[in-house]
Order: sequence, then structure tokens, then C-alpha cells
Amino acid sequence: MDAGRLVATYGDAWNEADESARRKLLEEAWADDGVYRDPTALVEGRDALLAHIAGMREAMAGASIESTSGVEEHHGWFRFAWAMKDATGAVAMEGFDVGRIGPDGRIADIVGFFGPFPAA
Repeated sequence: MDAGRLVATYGDAWNEADESARRKLLEEAWADDGVYRDPTALVEGRDALLAHIAGMREAMAGASIESTSGVEEHHGWFRFAWAMKDATGAVAMEGFDVGRIGPDGRIADIVGFFGPFPAA
């Protein structure tokens, strides 16, 4: 699976309400021992990521996450921008992720950043 399809499948998992369907999506795109990091969390392994996504979906009921850029990839690393929209469709948060594709062809690491770049 190419980086664009991996990111799309990963994003679909964040937006999937059904836990078993979410698990299936992550099994396609996320390495068994993949690591997710953002300013608020460090999550290791697919089961922990499933729980983290469920917690976000509970805390932000009705929210969705959409890619706001294409996926750029080189040497097994990729990046893309995203926006989280609240239940009304308003942008609640924006950011970008940098990730690495593991030896099994699935996402092994993602580091997420929230908001715009800081001022110089």
C-alpha cells in the first residue's frame, strides 16, 4: 500500500464509529507495535491506539478528522496536514503529522503537531 493509501486508511480509522471496523482499518494500515505521539499522548501498539481513538471520539462526539493536504513521502517517511472538525463542521484544531512506514509496509510511527508553526 502506498503512503497516500496508508494515510487515508489510517484517517478512516479515526472517523470510524464502529470499534470492530476501526480495528480492521488499523490492521491494514498500522503496524502491530506502531507508536503514535502528539503533544498530549504517547501511545504504543495497535490496541492502545484503538483505545486512544475511542477516547477522542467520546470526548469530541461528532468530530471528524480530514486531510487538508496531499501526502508527501520519501525514504519511508511521510507527512500530511489535517483538520479536526467539531460536530457542527467548524474547524476545532489543525495540525500536521510526520510518519514512518515500517518494514511490513504499514505505519510504524506517527508524530503529530497541533496548530500552526510558532513565530520565528
